[in-house]
Amino acid sequence: MYYIAKVLVWIAFHIAFNLKFEGRKNIPKKTPVIYASNHRTNADPPLVGCGARGTYAFMAKEELFRNKLFAWLIRSLGAFPVSRGKGDTAVLDTAVERLNNGKCLMIFPEGTRSKDGKVHRGHSGAAVIAARSGRQIIPVGIVFGDKLKFRAKITVKYGEPIDPAEYVENPDDPNPRQLVKLKNRYMAEIKKLVEGDETTENSGKEQENE
Repeated sequence: MYYIAKVLVWIAFHIAFNLKFEGRKNIPKKTPVIYASNHRTNADPPLVGCGARGTYAFMAKEELFRNKLFAWLIRSLGAFPVSRGKGDTAVLDTAVERLNNGKCLMIFPEGTRSKDGKVHRGHSGAAVIAARSGRQIIPVGIVFGDKLKFRAKITVKYGEPIDPAEYVENPDDPNPRQLVKLKNRYMAEIKKLVEGDETTENSGKEQENE
């Protein structure tokens, strides 16, 4: 069912949008990775997935599972629910489990959709999951105009892999400062993919103070 749904989504999205991918060569083959992307719309998971390698799973806010038909669709595409703002630590265990079972993981570190198209402050969930699983992070930038509309030009950019081992010494008990450094790295790379090379040092310093 997963592959049928993925093919149907791929066809539908290529009909609906002028969809282009960059940097797919950066995605390692035959190994699970974590795709950490900016967040513009509810269509982001399939947009990233259309160019991603392997099978994948992604976190989705629990409200999206209230409609039974839509819940069935996103579950068939690998979604699992997360309760935002409730300190849902079990979802991190689920994410690590999916990676250990060979699934790639999609995560949107900003936690909510950006209304102005810019990349905003991120959370450390992807850093924790990467540290615990040992899986590389692929920064992703979804780029389009002000609104997502029919035949809109969309570019999905995949950056170079980030190895959590370069930042976290002990994956079983990661140091918070090391996790912040890892988070700052992937957020800076996402920002660069989306907004160009005008990533300032100030944004990184601001996140260190979280």
